Amino acid sequence: MSTTLTSSDSIFDTNPYETHPSLSPTEADVLWEYAKLSQHVKDITAQTRLLCEAPDKNLLARLRVLERKMGLVLTLFKASVWGVINEQPAPDQSGGYADTTADLTAR
Repeated sequence: MSTTLTSSDSIFDTNPYETHPSLSPTEADVLWEYAKLSQHVKDITAQTRLLCEAPDKNLLARLRVLERKMGLVLTLFKASVWGVINEQPAPDQSGGYADTTADLTAR
């Protein structure tokens, strides 16, 4: 993800807590990691706002191409199913309905 250069990018270069007299080196490193994480979250928030405000033109173009291809695949699938149905022989209807019930009456 590309980030824009702002004044807050210096947080990634130097630790601003390193020279603080009341912090141990471990505490300064932990605070620096939190500051970097906070900046990453701010950058991600800004990027998601940009995506929500205006859709990505490249993504929309690629989705349109995919939509056309899926429409073609659906049409071809329907045609092949229709072809398979038409290839099946028609059932013989000349004899009418067969009597499939058995006479179980005791005589």
